[in-house]
Amino acid sequence: MLSKEYSNVAKLKEIFETETPKPNYRKLRGFAFDPSLSIQLETSAINMATFKIKWEDLEPGPIGEYLEVIDIDPASNLYYDGVNLNDPNILGQDGLPPSEGNPKFHQQMVYAVAMRTIENFEKALGRRALWSGRYDANTTEGDKEKFVAKLRIYPHALREANAFYSPQKKALLFGYFPASTRDVTQHMPDGIVFTCLSQDIIAHETTHALLDGMHRRFIEATHPDTLGFHEAFADIVALFQHFSMPEVLNHQIAKTKGDLTSQSLLGELAQQFGKAIGHYGALRSAIGKENPETKKWELSPPNPNDYIDILEPHARGAILVSAVFEAFISIYNIRVKDLFRIASGGSGLLPEGELHPTLVKLLALEASKAANHVLNMCIRALDYCPPVDINFGDYLRALITADAELVPDDDLDYRIAFIDAFKRRGIIPKGIKTLSVESLVFPLVKVGELRNKLNQISEFLINFQDEISRYQYTREDIYNITKKHKGQLHDLLADKLENSSEFSDLTGLLFKEEHLEKYLISIGDYGVPKFEVHSLRRARRVGPDGDALNQVIISITQKLNIKKKEWMPLLNSNESMQNNVIENSVEDDIIFRGGSTLIFDLDKHSLKYCINKPMVDPERLRAQVKYQKESTLGSLYSTYFTNSLAENNPEPLALLHRI
Repeated sequence: MLSKEYSNVAKLKEIFETETPKPNYRKLRGFAFDPSLSIQLETSAINMATFKIKWEDLEPGPIGEYLEVIDIDPASNLYYDGVNLNDPNILGQDGLPPSEGNPKFHQQMVYAVAMRTIENFEKALGRRALWSGRYDANTTEGDKEKFVAKLRIYPHALREANAFYSPQKKALLFGYFPASTRDVTQHMPDGIVFTCLSQDIIAHETTHALLDGMHRRFIEATHPDTLGFHEAFADIVALFQHFSMPEVLNHQIAKTKGDLTSQSLLGELAQQFGKAIGHYGALRSAIGKENPETKKWELSPPNPNDYIDILEPHARGAILVSAVFEAFISIYNIRVKDLFRIASGGSGLLPEGELHPTLVKLLALEASKAANHVLNMCIRALDYCPPVDINFGDYLRALITADAELVPDDDLDYRIAFIDAFKRRGIIPKGIKTLSVESLVFPLVKVGELRNKLNQISEFLINFQDEISRYQYTREDIYNITKKHKGQLHDLLADKLENSSEFSDLTGLLFKEEHLEKYLISIGDYGVPKFEVHSLRRARRVGPDGDALNQVIISITQKLNIKKKEWMPLLNSNESMQNNVIENSVEDDIIFRGGSTLIFDLDKHSLKYCINKPMVDPERLRAQVKYQKESTLGSLYSTYFTNSLAENNPEPLALLHRI
């Protein structure tokens, strides 16, 4: 009897002493925008956000799986101990309270916003996020590319009005500086502005790093759009993350009476930073700006000539941001049309006074849903972009194709909203006959003799996906498995397809000597350029109707170093003075890249899309030469990118972001 009782007690003890499961999420407080809104009576109540971040085991810093916050302040020769977010006193109050004067809160803020941005990418793409690899061209041991586990974040790295992502250091560097304005309604006289306390700036810089992890050639300035795209995409992510904060959304919907075309915090970026450096209003606005004379906010109508005339990266990127934001507003207006009809009794005119709180909540809910859909569309489109020389027209086609793949029935005309917004700004993709959804969706691949060989590639990719999906791999495991398969895929392509003229025509790449004969310049003894399997990514996503996509995306790239004697004739002959400057330039070569994004449908064992930047493209080569070489006396390319990877030289995004 005693033995039986003992046995029962032992079982009960085993049950009650089972290890408590870890939480699913960690809650951390932070500024919804930046500290400046916390000292304004109208916005102070909504400027504290609580970020819900997936739980992970953290070391003080914080240091987790994706991020490593290191708080060194070189200008002051200080090192701040990292915050321990597992401290019960911190856990019990959802993180440290927002504070401009506490470095540990600064560390918490950058971690929370960066992780939130990473999670949005992973949700949209259907896979784990990876940083770009670290390259060591001088190594003689094994691979030149090494896995980067953690993106480093330095909250107080610079004493200047700057913040940037460093592709070399694989780090985000945030600056701090005294405000230039002495308007005490905006800032303390000579008060310090910390860029690491702006949610917009943190999200923007984290997006640069995530985009570089997917498309490392997008950071190369080969076209006016490439720098602008990096800036615009980072702004787009930061903007649409505004709409995930319920208190902010309800407040701004009530203030604008549901009209998102009027001035609101939702369409602006980095308010404190913009005011501190002397700008009136936010640093950048998606749809309008303050008139410095009237001090009133005005809607900015689209001007198609801007896309022709404007080259400065931020201003050019603003064209893309405004197109995406206008498409979002059109989608929102469609979603809330019935709510306004009911609220106005069918007249379309709302009564005087404040909106009913229930109507505000319903409008905010629709705005949040629309913003989430648009953000997912924008991120998913990255998988459908060419691997090099991106332009805004390419991105529009990628947006439309990616969305049509996942959501065949566009009941609310999301795709039409995007097409119309891009068209109003003069962004028309080349090579299409009409601006219809059918024309903008990339054409399906049609193959002849290649079919059997492509089936073998599909089988290889199915094995790759099966292996990478079989276990709960770490991100380093995923990186190493992917790198192994990239090498095997390269050998398989070289064996099965490199000698195929059909594959060369399909991808726009050069694989045989006879392919070089159609090149527009005499490339002499260059020989056949090597090709690289630039990236290998899986995509498993489920649409709103339960339809699943099971795809693998391959990017293949090539490059030619074209000598000056070959590219000089491509410049206009009437620019003799400029050509004389170029003749004496130290830089002789143009690096010209081609590439192809191949999207395989694994359920159908077929190659579905082939999205190209051909190696044989006289117009594209001439445009790159003119962009990189005609303006040598002060071009953006020379300023930001010439020898930017050399030791002791400025980093590309450092100068681009400096004020």
